[in-house]
Amino acid sequence: MKTKSWVKKLLFGGLILLLIGAGVIWYIFSEKHEDTASLKADYTTEAIPFIKEFEKDIKAANGKYADKIIEVTGVVTKSEAADTTINIKMADTATGSYLIFAFQEQHLQQAKTLKAGDKATIRGSCSDGIFSDILGTYFISFKRSTLLK
Repeated sequence: MKTKSWVKKLLFGGLILLLIGAGVIWYIFSEKHEDTASLKADYTTEAIPFIKEFEKDIKAANGKYADKIIEVTGVVTKSEAADTTINIKMADTATGSYLIFAFQEQHLQQAKTLKAGDKATIRGSCSDGIFSDILGTYFISFKRSTLLK
């Protein structure tokens, strides 16, 4: 008798944990972000000095800029179509390090107008700066970007 009671309690506890986990997953995947175009930038900068800050001390730069809204002005070096988004790159041609901006769905048409050589101001949420051992360069990625021009 006691074994059946213990098994029922264990199954009930497992069901409760499963429901809580499903709720958390649903919340994470259905979370909506405010349009970046309507947000105030935490920092405004030029592309090359921003890249240099990550090259100098990536840990400090990630601590300062991660998940912050950054407004970056620079020259577009490449525009790449990727699945459901457009990625715009601004690179330091001397080191090969670059910024890469993924655009929000509602701003894709604006991003498609950019081509290499265009000067642009882009606002986005800074994800992280990473050093690639293979390429020997730094890249800083942005999500939910919007073109300000």
